[in-house]
Amino acid sequence: MKYNHIVFDVDGTLINTARNILTALKDALMTTDGLSYEISDLTFSLACPSVVTLDRLKVEDPDATLAVWIENEKKYTDMFYIFDGIKELLVQLRKSGCHLGIITSRTHEELELIFDVLPLCQYFTTIICSDDVASPKPAPDPLLKYMEMTGADKSRILYVGDTLHDISCASAAGTASALAVWGTHEKEAPADYHPGTPEELGRLLLQDN
Repeated sequence: MKYNHIVFDVDGTLINTARNILTALKDALMTTDGLSYEISDLTFSLACPSVVTLDRLKVEDPDATLAVWIENEKKYTDMFYIFDGIKELLVQLRKSGCHLGIITSRTHEELELIFDVLPLCQYFTTIICSDDVASPKPAPDPLLKYMEMTGADKSRILYVGDTLHDISCASAAGTASALAVWGTHEKEAPADYHPGTPEELGRLLLQDN
């Protein structure tokens, strides 16, 4: 196979969490700062680490707002779900000998919230969160750390994500990228591949197996 390390983003790639994230953030901003936002005004947060989002929104106490945001996400877990075809794709890639990893803008605490409800962790051997690196996506640091931890050659890595931040991270690190068209709001992001579904991504990766 051309790529033997397939690394995934989480939100918008493995799991549809947009409604959960945005509703939880909207309510947290009203609770802690009395700020009223429309959901459409907060979609930028889907591509950012939480600390960057709260800095941009200029909340008075980011730690307090983040705590409420996380608690709200816990309340609204019925709003997120695994994209159709993802589990089948992960099983297929594992059976083909691929190493599977995760690079996410979530912190470990925030990622645990997802995996406590939707148990996907079992499929991945290396997980890198935003609190594992000095500079998270779109900087190359997360993928560089992945290479350091796994010894993977950058030419054998494909990073799959749904935002321009993901594609920029891969480009800066010198790896190939695939845009998860099934979950993206940025369909023009200049990735190397643009699979429309997880099934299409599987066919693309295994065609030269």
